[in-house]
Amino acid sequence: MALLLIETATQVCSVALAEGGEVTARRESDVPNAHSTMLQVYVEEVLRERSLEPRGLEAVCVSAGPGSYTGLRIGVSSAKGTCYALGIPLLSVPTLLSMAALYYRRNPGYQGLVCPMIDARRMECYTMVVSPELEVLRPTTADIVEEGLYDPWLERGEVAFIGDGAGKTEPLLGCHPHARFDAAFRPSAEGMLGMAMEKLRRGEAEDTAYFEPFYLKDFVAKKSVVHGLR
Repeated sequence: MALLLIETATQVCSVALAEGGEVTARRESDVPNAHSTMLQVYVEEVLRERSLEPRGLEAVCVSAGPGSYTGLRIGVSSAKGTCYALGIPLLSVPTLLSMAALYYRRNPGYQGLVCPMIDARRMECYTMVVSPELEVLRPTTADIVEEGLYDPWLERGEVAFIGDGAGKTEPLLGCHPHARFDAAFRPSAEGMLGMAMEKLRRGEAEDTAYFEPFYLKDFVAKKSVVHGLR
């Protein structure tokens, strides 16, 4: 079984190839605004590294959001095109849940809750709260980060705040004995692997023609800063 995993919803552009339930090749970059130029390069590189032709893929799994509007469009468009061309299933995994799964995978001794956070600009973050069993205890929301917001979860025990939005929270919660922050954590396509395999086993594929990522908020266009454009 060969699965192609694509993560472009966050600041990290990540592509992983999994074979036999294990990641065997991976390419990642957190260079800003590089997703459109690097994604297909990374896909070609991981396939070449494993001497695998595209027709050897069994499915493609893409990070479904929320996250960067542009990043999501790039990742989903690439995944759809690959699935159409090869006639293989399209799978998706929620971005925040993928982040939590990756944190637990890399910290096997941790038994507290995880609050993955994606920066949504200003003092807003996309967040959820997840248990070690990957049960979603608090559904995906767009939170205005403020003191006391996560007290109900911190009162239950340790909570790990991860992702590029966690920096907004640390000044408010850094002194709480149950709050922990992982500044080194980076999202990765690897986080989707377990859930992607389970979805493929159950036949829970997306409709390739109509699948849309989970934006959570409407896209707001900004005024162009390129000279000569209005």
